[in-house]
Amino acid sequence: MSTEPATTTGRARGGTAAARRRLREAEIIAATRALFDERGVRDAQIEDIARAVGINRAIIYRHFTGKEELFSLTLVQYLDELRLALSGAAETTDDPALQLERLVEAFVDYGLAHPAFVDCAQSIMRRPGDNLLEEVSESAMYRLGQAISGCLAVLTRTIESGVEKGEFHVEDPGLLANMLYASGLGTLQLGRVAMLVSEEAPGVPRISRITGEQVRDHMVTSALAVAGGVPTRR
Repeated sequence: MSTEPATTTGRARGGTAAARRRLREAEIIAATRALFDERGVRDAQIEDIARAVGINRAIIYRHFTGKEELFSLTLVQYLDELRLALSGAAETTDDPALQLERLVEAFVDYGLAHPAFVDCAQSIMRRPGDNLLEEVSESAMYRLGQAISGCLAVLTRTIESGVEKGEFHVEDPGLLANMLYASGLGTLQLGRVAMLVSEEAPGVPRISRITGEQVRDHMVTSALAVAGGVPTRR
């Protein structure tokens, strides 16, 4: 008796099970993203995510090693969108200075429109790499690394182009891209709070408002200054 049909059936069942698992994981990540956008990262609880998908919270832990991994893979979704926004901005011009300006503007616009992205990205970055690896699987870390590097690659190429054309003076474009990303997240948080604290008089604090436009202008000016470019008048 031939075993081929049974083997083929086994592969089909395995494939179907894997497809169902991927679909369930996608549903859980989508529900997490929706809660992030609605309530913010801090208020998104595993119980709420499970309820939104219509499953028991224990099932979430069958698909993800824990909350950190789920949040990391949700961040991947934001980063994939950000990469597309950055790529679109980069394609609008070949001039490195203007390209960098538009990349920063696209980054700011995305961050202000998706505050949960800023929270999630900062939450992940606060964890030491070795510590994060203890709670997130290698495959999830690889996907997160791909998503981050995809965004940084767009920025790095622009800086490298500026260096080649003599417009930028940067020894390590990759390092600068990482620094602009990290510092940009902090500045976006300031834009989200929309408040500036200063000293009106000795010991007397002063609270003033800051707009998204001010945040955008500051980040553009800072990026161009660090890269050695000159702000472009439009």
